[in-house]
Formats: sequence, C-alpha cells, structure tokens
Amino acid sequence: MAQRSAELANTPSSIADREAAVDIKTLSNTSRGAGTSAWTPASWTTKPIKQDVVYNDREALSKALAKLERLPPIVTPTEICKLKRSLRDVALGKAFLLQGGDCAELFDYCESNMIESKIKLLLQMSLVLIYGAHKPVVRIARMAGQFAKPRSSPTEQHYGKTIPAFRGDNINGYDPADRTPDPSRLVSAYFHSATTLNYIRASLGSGIADLHSPLDWELGHVKDEKIKIKYERIVDSIAESLRFMKTVGADSAASSLETVDLYTSHEGLLLEYEQSLTRRVKSPVHDILAHSEVDGDGKQWYNTSAHFLWIGDRTRQLDGAHVEYFRGIANPIGIKVGPSMTAAELVSLLDIVNPHKEIGKITLITRYGEDRIASLLAGHIRAVQKSGHIVIWQCDPMHGNTRTTNQGIKTRHFSSILSEVSSALRIHKEEGSVLGGVHLELTGEAVTECVGGSEGLKDEDLNTNYTSYCDPRLNEKQALELAFLVAGFYRSG
Repeated sequence: MAQRSAELANTPSSIADREAAVDIKTLSNTSRGAGTSAWTPASWTTKPIKQDVVYNDREALSKALAKLERLPPIVTPTEICKLKRSLRDVALGKAFLLQGGDCAELFDYCESNMIESKIKLLLQMSLVLIYGAHKPVVRIARMAGQFAKPRSSPTEQHYGKTIPAFRGDNINGYDPADRTPDPSRLVSAYFHSATTLNYIRASLGSGIADLHSPLDWELGHVKDEKIKIKYERIVDSIAESLRFMKTVGADSAASSLETVDLYTSHEGLLLEYEQSLTRRVKSPVHDILAHSEVDGDGKQWYNTSAHFLWIGDRTRQLDGAHVEYFRGIANPIGIKVGPSMTAAELVSLLDIVNPHKEIGKITLITRYGEDRIASLLAGHIRAVQKSGHIVIWQCDPMHGNTRTTNQGIKTRHFSSILSEVSSALRIHKEEGSVLGGVHLELTGEAVTECVGGSEGLKDEDLNTNYTSYCDPRLNEKQALELAFLVAGFYRSG
C-alpha cells in the first residue's frame, strides 16, 4: 500500500505568481529523478499519494485485489495500439478527438437504454464535427470504468454529523449509511465495466452506428428561429451527402459507414485497482516499431482496464504516486491542466511520463474557466512547443465553469462552456497550434443540470430532472447544440 502523506495546500494563483516561486532547476532535477528509477506496476506505493482510499478491512482488500489480478483484461493491447495510431493523427492535426460521458458513472448506469443513448449521442456529435472540421473524429467515451471521483475533502457534514464523502460506486455508496470504503466494490466495478464495454461492442457490431439507418435530428427544442434554421441547414447538408454516396454506390463497400471505433476511458484515480489490471503482454508489431521501451521479448506493460486513462488536476504531483504509475504504462494518457499548473511544471511532467516524446501519447486536457483561459493557455502552448513534445491539446470547458445557485445546486452555463471552447480555438490559431479535441461531461438523457442553450433552461428549471450525484452534465440537446456550434466555427474558418 502507498505511503500516506499530509495533504498540502494548493491555493489557486496566477501563472505569473506561481512562476516566480518555482525553482526551474529543482523541477528539472525532480523530473529526472522521478523518471529514471526502476518502474514496476507497484512502484507507485513508494511515493506520496493524494486522494488515497483507506480500507479498514485489509484482508478483504487483499482478496479483492487478488481476484482482479486473476480476471482477464477488459481491453486488449491491439485495441489500445489502434487508438494510439489514431491519436497520433490527432496530434498532427489530421483528426479531431471527441471525448465525453458521465462525470461519475454509477453501477445503475450499466443498463441497455442508458448505454445506447450515450453511444448515439457521441455518434451524432462526431458526425456533425466531421462535417464541420473536414477531419476524421476519434471517439472516446467516459464509460465502462469512470466510477471514482476526486474530492476536495474526504468527509462531509450530514445533519450535523461528519461522514465520509461519496467517492464513487467503486469505493463506497451514496447512501450516508454506506459510506465506509468497501473492497468488494472494486470487483463489482470490474464486472460493471466489462459488461458495459461488452454491450458497446455488441451494439456497434449490430448496426447502431450504421449511417444507412435514419438518424433522429429532431430540433423542436430550439427556440431561436435563426439558430434553428442554421442547424437545419447543417442537418440537410449531412443527409444530402449520405444520399449522394448511396446513389453513386460509394456506401456499399464502405464498412466505415456501418460501424465505428469507440474507445473507453476513465481517470486513473484508484491505483490499487489500476495496478491489478496492469499486465505485461506482447505488443502488436506496429507498436514495437513505434516505441523504444519495448523489452527484448516484445512485451510492454498495458493498463487493461481501459483504452485511455488520465491524471487528474489534483493528483499530478511530479514526485507523486499517480505520476509514477502513469509513466510506466504503454497506454495513451491524458493530463488535466488547470490554472495552478505552471509552464515549468507542465514541461517537467511531460518529460517524466513521455521521455521519448512519442507523438500523440499525451493529451493535455486544459480546464481553466472562461475568465482565465486567455491569460493561461498561450503560455502553456509556447512552453510545450519549445520543449519539442508533440501533444494533443484538448479543451475541457466544463470543470472551470461550475457555479452554485442561490439554492445550493451546482450547475454550469452553456454560454460559459461555449465561450471557453471558442477562446481555445482562437488562441491555438494565434499561437500556431491546433485545438485537437474537446472533453465534455454529458449524458444522452433529458436531464436538467446545465442552464442555457437553445432550450433556455434557467436556474429554476434545474430541479425538473437533476439526477447527477456529482457534477452537472450537458443533456443530449445541449451536447448536440455544442457540436453544431463548434462545427460552425470550423466551417467559418
């Protein structure tokens, strides 16, 4: 198990203020030390850790982890390497990355209708983005494993009593009486993840993504007539393109019109679980050729719980357990980049987790907030450009724009989300960079958690169907509207 370390305060400040306090030489030395020692799936246990989970029943934990180590992989190295090739294209500006799904999955979301609604939404959004950007779209779902969530405090108040915070279905229950971390939930998380991914594969194989089938482009929710006309033109153009392909027979031999690749992802927060599903297996030939750290027997360490994992903004310490774990796996990985990240820290972090500068291995998921992106993003872009790392820049316009209503309900305004994406597109263009994708918290359900958009949702509408146990998500209409608007930015140049 990991060493526990005292939580260090991490107060927000501007990049300029933080840069003045950072000793670049120390950061460089730290990155060299962190990246040169021998790595194993368990070497993270020698490092200080944030967001750790303390289990009272140590014997039950050992049994759960031993069970996980015996279970088969959820994803395969071949699938992971196929995603890596696609992400390389994204990093080089040849494709666009769409990543989205729930803030935190619940075990109850492992249900056919809910899974299908997310798949269909991501497919529709990707089709709109293909139309707008004139690029292939790589689709990654925050599904089949996105259970755990970091918390600002390990406890909360409930009717005057201090109880453990809800950390996600793979750790404890939402019911106040069920807040003690339960190791058996780790095994349940595995089976819910495997079942969800199995149904995703079956659905894609059964034609859910077949563009020969009619798509539901219902736009009745759009109240602004001018915007509605604009959306209808895009839909008509997409439909006309598909009809043309069918008429000339171009669709008959195109398997890409019948199915798509959809990959899974989650935050690699609970390292005991991730370690148990990290396997040293034979790498596909194309990955051996592209990767300089393959052992003589052609094997690498893959995290087989998901195709893609990311490090959260709260767990990205250079000398921390999470960075230590992530530096050793062959999967493509993401790093959340928030306002407290300095340019020096960012480059040092890239040097640790990607010392050979593999193109597209790292996705930088920026999450500043609409009011801070203009003062932060350009500096980060310049630092990464100077470092020689070729990364994917992905905008997360959700986490920096959360607010609380007068009634104490967490929400996000659609205009703030759109504003941050718009700013990211503009700043990347000004800096000679490319915004490679967006990272969204969304659901295919008709929830009322984010306000604004063409539906005109207001604070007083939130209680209509607010079902998230964590952060507010875009509903299916808001998510599709955002795709339309982003496509419009690309079409307008």
